[in-house]
Amino acid sequence: MGKKERRQKHKHKDKKDKHSKFTAKTADKHLLYEESVQNVEEEIKFLDRAYRDLRGRPAVTLREDFAGTTAAACEWVRTADNRQAWAVDFEPEVLKWGRERHVKSLTVEQQQRIEQIEGNVLNTNTPLADMIVGFNFSYFVFKTRDKLREYFEQARRNLQSDGLFLIDCFGGSEALEECEEETEQDDFTYVWDQDSFDPISAHLMCHIHFHFPDGSKMRKAFSYDWRMWTLPELRELLHEAGFRKSTVYWEGTDEDGEGNDEYTPVERGDADPAWIAYVVAER
Repeated sequence: MGKKERRQKHKHKDKKDKHSKFTAKTADKHLLYEESVQNVEEEIKFLDRAYRDLRGRPAVTLREDFAGTTAAACEWVRTADNRQAWAVDFEPEVLKWGRERHVKSLTVEQQQRIEQIEGNVLNTNTPLADMIVGFNFSYFVFKTRDKLREYFEQARRNLQSDGLFLIDCFGGSEALEECEEETEQDDFTYVWDQDSFDPISAHLMCHIHFHFPDGSKMRKAFSYDWRMWTLPELRELLHEAGFRKSTVYWEGTDEDGEGNDEYTPVERGDADPAWIAYVVAER
């Protein structure tokens, strides 16, 4: 079980619907992505727990960087009457999709507490937030220490004095392999394709494909041109960017040894061939 599949293992289905409504021609790739990869309900629960544990009070404001369809920011404002969110992404098309599907599904009052911002996370400023998140490994797009440090510094500038910055990371020996992994959903198959990896530059090229019961395929629905970052590198760069402390939250395992989607702070991790972790940095 691979990185993303392990994180979203509870979405795995044993059987596909032979009469699926999805085909390569009719399916919406953003919907398929959310069905396969995202679980914003669990993410928001984790954010709430982490902030309460470290700050002793609930967080109110959230900035979602690399927001994509704005699903997490919408879930944030939906789950408490006083919560406010900003969603930052530089892709207008995906923001529009999220506005139509997620923002407009909120009540009028909830919509007043969320703002989508078309902009670059490197230079977009918002009101200071209790938390800023950069999830789904999106910051892997920054391939040099200087550029990633620049992003971390910008995130820190947009946090409250006691704010938290959270990112996720994946790794393990399987993260360095060139392979394809399939996970069956109700109406389609999600394929995570680690197309190439260069150990000298740590350059990783990945794609997401979707296959359908009628035999049709949506190849390269999403592509990722990344650098693989390690946890020591990330924590060093967070320190260089001015964060006073960072903590790794490691995923626990169930009785079968599989990831259980529960994350706790640790000093040491396991030599797992495919792991997911969060890094929580304190301003």
